[in-house]
Amino acid sequence: MLRFKELYELWRSDNSLTEAIHDSHKMLEETFEMFRESVASLRQSDTGDLKINVYQKDQVVNTYIREVRKKVLKHLAITGGMNIIPGLILTSIVVDIERIGDYTKNIMDLAVAHPRRLKGREYEESYQEIEQTVLETFQKLIPILRESDKAAAAELHKKNYWVLKKCDEIVTALIKEENKKNTQKDAATRALYARHLKRISAHLFNIASSVVNPFEHIGFKPEEAGA
Repeated sequence: MLRFKELYELWRSDNSLTEAIHDSHKMLEETFEMFRESVASLRQSDTGDLKINVYQKDQVVNTYIREVRKKVLKHLAITGGMNIIPGLILTSIVVDIERIGDYTKNIMDLAVAHPRRLKGREYEESYQEIEQTVLETFQKLIPILRESDKAAAAELHKKNYWVLKKCDEIVTALIKEENKKNTQKDAATRALYARHLKRISAHLFNIASSVVNPFEHIGFKPEEAGA
């Protein structure tokens, strides 16, 4: 049985939570690369080829989420449950990142099923705006998460939240449209792509909200949490 001094030394030397936080940053960076390359394959390539193996990257992300859970659990066990909220928030964040990886993999599946470059036709401008916004959200969220910058997280959430509604508008328009020039394959791919972009954006906003909101309000708009 460990004596108090040995327990104290174990507690003092434990950096499991810090390691778990760093792992979450790496997860977000991995999913960012997955997203960027999957979109490039679907929208800029006629072969569906990729510079990276998205499916292998997804396995790396899945490994990270298990490691984060183990490290958070170890930290809570050693500290006797002290500072439980950071651990809960972190496990929530990595679930969102893991889901981003899944939806990014879905975009890659679309690229494989639709090897020729997907053109947005009358929705092309909207797709480009959404893609650019999601890329910018990824790029800004990584340092926001590292620095726990509440003001920047709230601003990111507020400025880019329009993406969710726009994606829904595209899906609804594709369902209702009677443009005979659009094949069923193209229309279905465009609708699924818009849906995947929405879900990726939603999970990014969940992560941003975890920096701003108390634990019970993660996933809500910052202003809703405040109300």
